[in-house]
Amino acid sequence: MKALIPASRGVLRIAAMSGMVQLFFLLHLFFSLDLNLVSSIATTGEDKFVYSGFSRSNLDLDGAATITPDGVLELTNRSATIKGHAFYPTPWRFRKSPGEVVQSFSIAFVFGMVPIYSGICTDGMTFLISPTKDFSGAQNSQYLGLLNKTSDGKKSNHIFAVELDSSQNTEFKDIDDNHIGININSLTSFGSKSAAFYDDKIGMFKNLSLVSRKEMQVWVDYNGESTQINVTLAPLKVAKPSKPLLSATYNLSTVLKDPSYIGFSASSGPINSLYCVLGFSFGINQPAPLIDISILPKLPRVGPKPRSKVLEIILPVVTATFILLVGTTIVLLVWRRIKYAEIHEDWEAEFGPHRFLYKDLFHATDGFKNKNLLGLGGFGKVYKGVLPVSKLEVAVKRVSRESKQGIKEFIAEIVSIGRLRHRNLVQLLGYCRRKGELLLVYEYMSNGSLDKYLHCVEDKPTLVWTQRFQIIKDVATGLFYLHERWEKVVIHRDIKASNVLLDSEMNGRLGDFGLARLYDHGIDPQTTHVVGTMGYLAPELARTGKATTQTDVYAFGIFILEVTCGQRPINTHADDSSQILIDWVVEHWHKRSLTYTLDSRLHGNYNADEVSLVLNLGLLCAHPLCNARPSMRQVIQYLNGEMPLPELVPTNLAALA
Repeated sequence: MKALIPASRGVLRIAAMSGMVQLFFLLHLFFSLDLNLVSSIATTGEDKFVYSGFSRSNLDLDGAATITPDGVLELTNRSATIKGHAFYPTPWRFRKSPGEVVQSFSIAFVFGMVPIYSGICTDGMTFLISPTKDFSGAQNSQYLGLLNKTSDGKKSNHIFAVELDSSQNTEFKDIDDNHIGININSLTSFGSKSAAFYDDKIGMFKNLSLVSRKEMQVWVDYNGESTQINVTLAPLKVAKPSKPLLSATYNLSTVLKDPSYIGFSASSGPINSLYCVLGFSFGINQPAPLIDISILPKLPRVGPKPRSKVLEIILPVVTATFILLVGTTIVLLVWRRIKYAEIHEDWEAEFGPHRFLYKDLFHATDGFKNKNLLGLGGFGKVYKGVLPVSKLEVAVKRVSRESKQGIKEFIAEIVSIGRLRHRNLVQLLGYCRRKGELLLVYEYMSNGSLDKYLHCVEDKPTLVWTQRFQIIKDVATGLFYLHERWEKVVIHRDIKASNVLLDSEMNGRLGDFGLARLYDHGIDPQTTHVVGTMGYLAPELARTGKATTQTDVYAFGIFILEVTCGQRPINTHADDSSQILIDWVVEHWHKRSLTYTLDSRLHGNYNADEVSLVLNLGLLCAHPLCNARPSMRQVIQYLNGEMPLPELVPTNLAALA
């Protein structure tokens, strides 16, 4: 027995040494792993989690949202008018038990906005808490992929969100195009502040640009006892400031449901933008865990790649060849300069982001070839194009402007009008000047102009009555925004069917602001030369030459009759009283046979009350006396049934008889 003891001890020593070797091998294997994998693992607990990068994460994504191989959560891609969402996969309970108040919680995340064009991003992103992950019904653009025009503002949404908005939208009372807001069930912020952070070193707030292509960190803290919400913003490598940017008091126990999901939403408008999240943490009844910024992935780059070092090495070798080609290169450059020559003046520097390169527009339209021609008119041709970098579809209008007088004021107005944002307006994105012409760049509308639907050669109409009535309301809403809701009064001066475009959902959108003029509220517009289209011009324009909101109302009245009757304002092919549309409709109004003027291609499929309303409203808007015409605010009230239409009497239209 004693003899066996030394042998047993030897076996134990060998086993122990073997185990140590295995342990050493496992430790070596572990530490030899790529440290970047740390960023792909979310540290989670019962009441907290933290992501420092998203490689191999388990987030639930939809829409355009995706995770790049290096761990960047991209909520949108490099496409226009899209939306994307990302959520932590399992819901959270914010109350200890049913019926209690929402507990304190804290969120931190690192984000970055990467505009394709420097300084321009549309529209924004949000952090949100929601009882559902299904946002298929949400709209993009100004709705940020969060709500739509029907659900906005409803208490049944049960949504708490913090928006990072890079586009000012007066529809939601945005304070500017660079702000953070606290949103409760609505895109109209409960409270908002321009982007900034408190610098503890100097003891004051310093401004930040959300679209600077730089990483920033946001902290959202809610105190369940005081119901105070604090939102704090800072550059990535700055510690959390002692003072929040935005504070508000709101009892989230009246908003949040249990369980609810936490995550992000984002959307882009007509100019594509990239919204990214690099890190994300959350804690209940405790501060959000620290995000390890040292292992975060980098924001995607925009623009050309850095110059290769290889070029610097081989440059001396090719110098001789280069000298031989100098002559040819100079000739090519001169030819290229002439081909893409533009007009630049010093005062245009302030409009930089709104100016497009002629070269980009030339390539976008394939050299302005006829195959891309969308239409033409008295002021120029319109071409479809696809911008080379962003792949954004645009409509480019070439306007001939031989006179240089007032060009600075004209460009200033074009840039100002480019800031208009409304769902019933075609957005003017910018301009370009070249030799004797001006090029205006618009958002592209896939269904073209209303004109081709109203005056098509087929017997069967392409627009039913419900579509026509909705388009009339859409244009009225857009015109009301121009006249009264924007910061300045905008007079369109060329309202007609061919300037009303239809988007992919057949919504009417008023476009072509090449003739528009704007002035401050309460200021009379100055007299100018008469512009517009025959048949839509108000009678007083011939006497005064002064375009006003009432001359726009007159043109809108003729537009209503054109849409309802399916006839042009002046029909050169008619040989009877129907040659002038307004005269023909007034004649039937006197005969009490207004419905006879309705487009016969509707084949009786219409709402009689709506038809009667719009025909009488068209006559009221096109009244020969400008003071007798309604404002666009009143027009909206008539169309929505909020106010009865005043009854027309024969004496009112005597001048038209």
